[in-house]
Amino acid sequence: MKALRLFVFSVFTGISVSCFAGPNDPLFVNVTTDEPHRITMALSFGKHHYDHGHPLSIFLSDKGVFVGVKSSTGKYSDQQKLLEEIIAKGGNVIMCPPCLKHYGFMPNDLLPGIKMGSPKITGDALFKDGTKTMSW
Repeated sequence: MKALRLFVFSVFTGISVSCFAGPNDPLFVNVTTDEPHRITMALSFGKHHYDHGHPLSIFLSDKGVFVGVKSSTGKYSDQQKLLEEIIAKGGNVIMCPPCLKHYGFMPNDLLPGIKMGSPKITGDALFKDGTKTMSW
């Protein structure tokens, strides 16, 4: 009985989400972790949907800042390659300024193409009509 309820809930949730999700709705992915596997999951998910027509913004916040700085190339080379691919295709990668400062980095420590966030830059990405959000 419990399995049946879970199945019905899953089907209902899937139908309701598909009814409200547009084919080109923007995606805002918030990366808060410094764990390589979770970062890869977040960036791969975002890149997949970007490649299928959804405008993409990646927001690097809290410990997610580590993937966006030059000094972390050794630990995050695969993840930084994904960031570079997203940026090269026109995806938006935004760095949280207070988080960057908190961990002792400066704007000149950022990988090329990453934008410093601000209420306007981050807000414009997050509050576009139809935007869906994910967080890792």
